[in-house]
Amino acid sequence: MNTSDQILQRLHEWGVRRIYGYPGDGINGLMGAFERMGEQMEFIQARHEELAAFMACAHAKFTGEVGVCMATSGPGAIHLLNGLYDAKADHQPVVAIVGQAARTAMGGDYQQEVDLLSLFKDVAHEFVHTAMVPAQVRHLVDRAMRISRDQRTVTCIIVPHDLQEEKAVPEPPRVHSTIHSGIGMTSRAAVPGESDLEAAAEVLNAGRKVAILAGAGALHATDELIAVAERLHAGIAKALLGKAAVPDDLPFVTGAIGLLGTQPSWELMNGCDTLLIVGSRFPYSEFLPKEGQARGVQIDLDGRMVSLRYPTEVNLIGDSRATLQALLPLLQQKQDRSWRDEIEANVRQWWEVLQARAMNEAKPVNPQRVYWELSPRLPDRCILTCDSGTSAAWYARDLKVRRGMMASLSGGLATMGPGVPYALAAKIAYPDRPVIAMVGDGAMQMIGINALVTIAERWKKWSDPRLLVIVLNNGDLNMVTWEQRVSAGEPRFVDSQALPAFPYCDYARSLGLEGIRVEQPQEVGPALERALNAGRPALLEMVTDPNVPPLPPHVTQKQAKAYARALVHGDPQALETMIATAREWWDGVRKGR
Repeated sequence: MNTSDQILQRLHEWGVRRIYGYPGDGINGLMGAFERMGEQMEFIQARHEELAAFMACAHAKFTGEVGVCMATSGPGAIHLLNGLYDAKADHQPVVAIVGQAARTAMGGDYQQEVDLLSLFKDVAHEFVHTAMVPAQVRHLVDRAMRISRDQRTVTCIIVPHDLQEEKAVPEPPRVHSTIHSGIGMTSRAAVPGESDLEAAAEVLNAGRKVAILAGAGALHATDELIAVAERLHAGIAKALLGKAAVPDDLPFVTGAIGLLGTQPSWELMNGCDTLLIVGSRFPYSEFLPKEGQARGVQIDLDGRMVSLRYPTEVNLIGDSRATLQALLPLLQQKQDRSWRDEIEANVRQWWEVLQARAMNEAKPVNPQRVYWELSPRLPDRCILTCDSGTSAAWYARDLKVRRGMMASLSGGLATMGPGVPYALAAKIAYPDRPVIAMVGDGAMQMIGINALVTIAERWKKWSDPRLLVIVLNNGDLNMVTWEQRVSAGEPRFVDSQALPAFPYCDYARSLGLEGIRVEQPQEVGPALERALNAGRPALLEMVTDPNVPPLPPHVTQKQAKAYARALVHGDPQALETMIATAREWWDGVRKGR
């Protein structure tokens, strides 16, 4: 057994069954070990190392396991970085294993030699080390896995080329300066102390208008969140990564919060006198209550992250589900329903506004209608992924997630590109569940079309072939266009914003996938049904209107002035955007919003 065999076998002992990556001569020793491992370890070849890192992040998000990715030295390792930063920003456990120039060549300005320790020191700041002798290998793998899982972060092992084929040392000698690590089970206290729980209960029981903000850390606490909301007659808003924490069909769930959020969530935060934050590190304080308006309680696994976005009075460090279970018996049933009735009325009106906006005329297809028509057609237990951009705005507001579904996107980093690789990793992990990716044409051209090649290569292995890639083809880098208008007061800059035409539908068909192009609004629903019943993965090319505005829940005077300035200073779509914005505004007015 050589060191490459030892690395893969040790990872297998940790429960790893697949690794996402791309080969290169800097990891040839490790590639040989995969062949010797046989079916015990699967190597998932991505089309690009960035895709591999995104897939490892998605694997961690959807399975709860540590995701592992692998790349060769130099350029391969560099390509991993964006996907690894995505994992770091969303606190996902991912281990990166990268090759390096031979030890004999290091420091000699050798081909593909990069200072990988410095390169990875930020993204894998909790643990990044180079294996220099075989006796290190065991404890480097053990520590990388343990730290990644315990701290929910990225770690990295650098393996020089010549070390990969040296004889393994499964058990280091019992001498000075050797490390003897193990895999043993690691656990931590999941529930705060009784006095802390009582202090939190005192704050929550005293409140008359309680708001709950749920994030990714509450995804496994659905029943507990609902029970607490019922006990306190509270409303629940959701950070983007917490979209699947509670179903959207509950009358007191106000939906997303923030720039991509809903008006009921805005009103919930501005009207509450008590705020309970559960598993969320939502960054935008301007969408939370004003300081001094509300008393606050926060639940988080990481004590470094509490009382950071809002000055909370009581901070409970523990698992969200276990902590809510312990807190619930201390909470008093509220009798006054006036606050809850107000929340539910706001939510009812908001869904009516969204439906009206989705059915507005557009040229040719209103992007909101795509999501509105998709919601009732979502298969049970489906997994949803989304890319960054206006596709995320409609995903956040218009899509109704039901119990049993999973959903994610790039939250903290908000990078373009992960929508399709997230979906592919989800499908590999759960071949029996339908998966739907929602991406813009910019992200699709950037990296998504590459991932379609892997989908075409793998789909016949899946027990349920349903994987839908919905592309919003509006010929524009649309979110940045709207940010130019509303934030900077600048007209759309065509040279930077216009995208070249690409035949997404025809390209999918050339790979043996189903390809459907939609250019009329009445075609949206039937096309979705056709794709879901195609018997193979499908790409739906929705030709959408770039001038439909992703209006924030609250437009400030500064934003309104900037938007007006952009339009009068020569925006090429000034008239079209004014008409579309007026329709959106009118739908809100006539529905009482």
